[in-house]
Amino acid sequence: MNDMEYLKSVMDEEQYRKIEKINNPELYSFLAEHIKLLRPSKIFVANDSATDELYIRNKAIVYEEERLLKTPGHTVHFDNYYDQARDKAHTYILTPHGEKLPYLNTMKRDDGLREVKKIMDGIMEGKELFILFFSLGPKNSPFMVPTVQLTDSAYVAHSEFILYRKAYDVFVGNPNMEFLKFVHSEGEVDERKTSKNLDKRRIMIDLEGNITYAVNTQYAGNTIGLKKPAFRLTINKAVKEGWLSEHMFLMGVNGPNGRVTYFTGAFPSMCGKTSTCMLIGERLVGDDLSFIKEIDGEARAVNVENGVFGIIQGVNKEDDPYIWEVLHSPHELIFSNILVHEGKPYWNGMGEEIPCEGENHSGKWWCGKKDAEGNEIPPSHKNGRFTARLEYFPNLDREALNAKNGVKLSGMIFGGRDSDTWPPVCESFNWQHGVIMKGASIESETTAATLGKEGVRKFNIMSILDFMSVHLGKYIENYLNFGKKLKNPPRIFAVNYFLKDKNGNYLNSKLDKKIWLKWMDLRVHGEVDAIETPIGYIPHYEDLERLFKEIFGRDYTREEYEEQFKIRVPELLSKIHRIREIYGSMDNIPDELFQELDAEEKRLMEAKEKYGEYISPFKFLS
Repeated sequence: MNDMEYLKSVMDEEQYRKIEKINNPELYSFLAEHIKLLRPSKIFVANDSATDELYIRNKAIVYEEERLLKTPGHTVHFDNYYDQARDKAHTYILTPHGEKLPYLNTMKRDDGLREVKKIMDGIMEGKELFILFFSLGPKNSPFMVPTVQLTDSAYVAHSEFILYRKAYDVFVGNPNMEFLKFVHSEGEVDERKTSKNLDKRRIMIDLEGNITYAVNTQYAGNTIGLKKPAFRLTINKAVKEGWLSEHMFLMGVNGPNGRVTYFTGAFPSMCGKTSTCMLIGERLVGDDLSFIKEIDGEARAVNVENGVFGIIQGVNKEDDPYIWEVLHSPHELIFSNILVHEGKPYWNGMGEEIPCEGENHSGKWWCGKKDAEGNEIPPSHKNGRFTARLEYFPNLDREALNAKNGVKLSGMIFGGRDSDTWPPVCESFNWQHGVIMKGASIESETTAATLGKEGVRKFNIMSILDFMSVHLGKYIENYLNFGKKLKNPPRIFAVNYFLKDKNGNYLNSKLDKKIWLKWMDLRVHGEVDAIETPIGYIPHYEDLERLFKEIFGRDYTREEYEEQFKIRVPELLSKIHRIREIYGSMDNIPDELFQELDAEEKRLMEAKEKYGEYISPFKFLS
């Protein structure tokens, strides 16, 4: 029996006809192999119709993976209490012989596939399999990466319809097209319909087969194939093909005379990524993942996704008006792992009184409830989320979101949580300097709220380390080579929203990031000069003074500027030492990285000799 004959024997006629329309032997082989493995009792193939999408939305309710809330269109989903985040310990990059790679959790490919397939053998008996077709990036564009998802979770399927572009029509119209493949099963579920066998939770990333497996988990970061599992595949694909797949927002900054300048930005978690791309008065294109390619000598960028899977903790009316508006409108929305009381969602830091009882990720909840380990359970999980379509956001740049050739990328922004080293904004000297000294050197300090110890610096190259799937040396080399293809590479900037004084007080307000963005826009277009320092270009005081007055109507003093933008030589030298040690422990790191570290160290030592350890920005004007 060939693949098509087998598929015909296990599908009803309507579903088989949908598959038959796609003339792709690789797809037929993939489906036949995995249906034999998973053994579902029912199969549903989703095309691009509203009817098929509604079928899946309804199944999420019928199978009790989601529950209706009071606001029309809103539902809530709960993951298992111990299934609240990406499972790093059981996520493996499969390599041919189990080769060890820096910072990566690897396993020999044959061993990994054998292990996960043993766990998944017959796991969908009694369940319905959903077969879904989507595109990463705009459809029928140079950025498009077609994908197929297999899952027995209607919640996962529903989430993907919100987050990604439907692409069944692309598969029908393009025979023999290559595509990425994702296989997921939530496994056996408990009485709350959450994944039960977490000891057998596995996420396997098979780079050679362009396929990922996730089993015995529902948390979206593990299970939504097109999200972070796909990200590992596209990083590998981009490095092989010479483009960039990045953990970056994409936004437009409104400049003088109606000008729009597009920037990407990479920040570790809780470092200002979402608050930057959601700034009032600017243009949102995407909040998480970007593809960047060279087209006619220009860097062009697109949002990989079509929706937002956002952290909800701390979202409030004052700081996040756009998100707040979306969360309180009758749109199709999935809340996950928050508190529900009388059909309404509540979450930590929302700025409103939270009831002292309800239901959350732990089941029935009340104030003071503790878990099995004796930890007090908060109303909502710190990683609680909302899933929403981008089209709901009032600040969305719709034209940019759907642009087939993407938007011209003028700048890249890198930032982390840094209390004492980087100034609030700094432009690199050139592409290579920026890639290495700004992007590849990101460190972010931990907070007491998350790890119990404050100020521990964690290395996080380009804010992508948790999702890396290739050797760091190859990744950096690809970045450097990408810049060489461009007539005018994007300017690279580093920002720091967390600089503190000696008393531990922040030197900037939350909203000052708008000033740094406006300055970056002016720099990109050559409309302001900058001061050259050992670490790059920083703003002139007069330009920031004018921007603060124009945008916020407030005075910005020379004292503020001098404290924020002084060059902190001891801290900067310590950072160079740490970064050199990190990369020095690896093989196959490009020589250019160490050359840039050495050159910056030399510039700082010369400045220290001339001006001292803490150098006023005004000193560089003399």
